[in-house]
Amino acid sequence: MEKLFIKSYKKYGYLWIYKNEIVSDIEKLDPGSLAKIYEQKTKKFIGVGYINPKSTIAVRLLSFKNEEINIDFLRNRIKKALEYRENILGLKDSYRVIYSESDFLPGLIVDKYSNCIVIQVLTAGIENFKDEIIKVIDEIFDPKIIVLRNDSQSRLKEGLKIERKIVKGDLKELPVITEIDMKFKVDPIHGQKTGFFLDQRENRVFLRNLINAGQGVDLFCYTGAWGLHLAKTGATVIGIDSSEYAIKLARENAELNNLTERCSFVKADVFDFLRWEIKKDKKYDFVIADPPAFVKSKEEKSDAIEGYITLNSLLLKLLKKDGILATSSCSHHISDEDFFEIIKEAFRRSKKYGKILYQGTQSRDHPILTTMPETKYLKCLIIKLFD
Repeated sequence: MEKLFIKSYKKYGYLWIYKNEIVSDIEKLDPGSLAKIYEQKTKKFIGVGYINPKSTIAVRLLSFKNEEINIDFLRNRIKKALEYRENILGLKDSYRVIYSESDFLPGLIVDKYSNCIVIQVLTAGIENFKDEIIKVIDEIFDPKIIVLRNDSQSRLKEGLKIERKIVKGDLKELPVITEIDMKFKVDPIHGQKTGFFLDQRENRVFLRNLINAGQGVDLFCYTGAWGLHLAKTGATVIGIDSSEYAIKLARENAELNNLTERCSFVKADVFDFLRWEIKKDKKYDFVIADPPAFVKSKEEKSDAIEGYITLNSLLLKLLKKDGILATSSCSHHISDEDFFEIIKEAFRRSKKYGKILYQGTQSRDHPILTTMPETKYLKCLIIKLFD
């Protein structure tokens, strides 16, 4: 294992070490190779991590102990993460098992969808342990299906290939998960992310407990989770998404839950749909918007902010005077404060005002590490309009 020195370590519990902080020469080291990290001046041991000289984040720490990184280490980490989800959160059927840095396994995502496990490897350091991770996951969960969903663009920056493959079982029948009393089909190969938006679970539940009647729209609906929950409680919902495949799955999920009479789905561009409805002066009791990330880098932030303001201004035009808006942003570069200012500006431009009923973030199986603010990304506001 390599021995590397850094200038200083002032961010206790922070798992990233940037290239400009490293004193040692790392250019000839293999991406993903392990190293012990020390502070140059004090010679104090910092931790064990893996290296990628090609990345701005040159080291990602795996442990603050001087220990071996092997299959036993991985097994222990995964079991601790599982204990948190099952014993503390009470989750059994479907949840995020491993959330990268938040579970001290940076570069690894593992999602459980009933009897299917989806593994996402994002970095060269985790790629080197891919076989061991698959073995441990199979040993602990004994799932019928294991899928490698390694299609994140971040892999290219790590020098890794893009791949999607099934390493155990088959997907002749898609896994079906349970959320409260709802059933949802999940496609871990062709679906978005790893197949489902587990991170919005707690936000969906709050909205479901709030709305039990009326007519509304679920924008960027994907496979229909938000809208179907509300249809279950008595509302009528139209889901809109630009993906034909997502709409197909959403319709199947409506059938699965016997909700086809109260929930319909339309393939359309969301912005086009909004403008059509506004032109018709259509008004709804509630509007839900869970868009994809508008910003991937700091350089795109100002344009993204304007995009979010435009979207939310259009949403407000669709609402009745006492309507409810549920709006989200999953853009990491948009902070809670940014998102509040976005919504405030949208209300100002629309000459409306409302009261925040709920401010949410990602579900607790996507934990936020106190020492790493980067682990927080999801913002959700549920707002009631007032005259």
